[in-house]
Amino acid sequence: MGPRDAAGDEHVRGRLSYRPTPSARAAGARTGSFTVDVGGRRPAALHVPDSDGPLRLVVLLHGAGGEPVRTRKLLLAHADQHRLLLVAPASSGPTWDVIQGGFGPDVATIDTLLRRTTDQYAVEGLTVAGFSDGASYALTLGLSNGDVFDSVIAFSPGFAAAQLRHGDPRFFVSHGTADRVLPIERCSRRLVPALQQQDYDVTYEEFAGGHEVPTEMRRAAVEWLGRH
Repeated sequence: MGPRDAAGDEHVRGRLSYRPTPSARAAGARTGSFTVDVGGRRPAALHVPDSDGPLRLVVLLHGAGGEPVRTRKLLLAHADQHRLLLVAPASSGPTWDVIQGGFGPDVATIDTLLRRTTDQYAVEGLTVAGFSDGASYALTLGLSNGDVFDSVIAFSPGFAAAQLRHGDPRFFVSHGTADRVLPIERCSRRLVPALQQQDYDVTYEEFAGGHEVPTEMRRAAVEWLGRH
C-alpha cells in the first residue's frame, strides 16, 4: 500500500494525514484575502495577515449550502489584530461528507489545504471552527484530530460524529437559546455536558438569539483563543 492509499484509508475514518511541523513564511507568499483552487468544485477562501511572525491557522467550515468567502467573514474582522490565518474550504456537496453518508472527500480537501498553507506560511497553532453543520463537522474533526488541532470553535452545532478520538483539544461552543434550526436543548445542551464528562476543557456561551453568530460571540471566541 502506497502513501496515497494509506491517506485515503485514514480519510474515510475522519483522520487527517497532515501533522503539524515547524514552518516558515516562503518568500513572496501572498497576503490579504483571496481564493485558491484545491481541486474541488469550488475554491477555498483565505485571509493571510501581513506579518513576518507565526500565525494561528483557523480552518473555518460553512453551514449547509454555505460559501467559503462568506464563511471567511465570520472572523475576518479579528484576523489581522489577532494574527489569524483564515482558511475556509468548500464541501464537496451541499454540506460536509460525513453528514451525507461518510468521511472522505472533504477530509482530503482539508488535508491538502493544511499542507499547502503551512508550506507557504509560518504557523503556530491550529484551530478548526464552524457554524451550524460546519460547527458539527468542526467538533467531529477536532475530536478525531486533536493531535492536529489544539482548539475547536463550534458556533451553534448540532452533533459530533467522531469515530476515533485523538489528542486533547480545547473547545469553545456557543448557541442561541431561541435557535429553531438546531434547538439548543437537543444540541449544545447535550453535546457540552458529554464533552465535559470526558474531561475535555470546554468553554460554553449561550446567548439570547436564534441560529446565528452574534458579534459578541465572535469576539468571545477570538479572545478565548488568545488566552491560551
